Amino acid sequence: MAAEDSGSPFPAAGPALPRVLCDTAELLSYGPDAPAGALWKLAEPGRQLDANVVRIPPAGRVDTHTEPDLDVLLLVLDGGAALLCTDGERPLRAGVLTWLPHGSTRGVLAGPDGVTYLTVHRRRPGMRIQPPAAADRLRPDVG
Repeated sequence: MAAEDSGSPFPAAGPALPRVLCDTAELLSYGPDAPAGALWKLAEPGRQLDANVVRIPPAGRVDTHTEPDLDVLLLVLDGGAALLCTDGERPLRAGVLTWLPHGSTRGVLAGPDGVTYLTVHRRRPGMRIQPPAAADRLRPDVG
């Protein structure tokens, strides 16, 4: 039996309980009128994961990049796209679940109807302020 979302952004005191966070069918009901970008983000405090539902409009793209640290799962919810990889393109359509391993180079090119997808990955640690001497490690050697 799953716990229902109380609507509160903070869980009640006590043991951690499963919660309904988002109805992706409702997000998809906006169709082509959905705004581009993140339609939903996992934002619960104390989480170990990050997750997003992202909408890319027709012919929009996520530029090709290499993710050095994080494995990512990408599940296409609606529409279609091409996954751009160093060894060619892979078609993505609703229902396709793709693993993007860390170190891989990838990009996404939305199809003629755009694409909406869910991504899930380990949460990145927050940025920390370092002492001034720590910046010396980042400077190139001159000499």
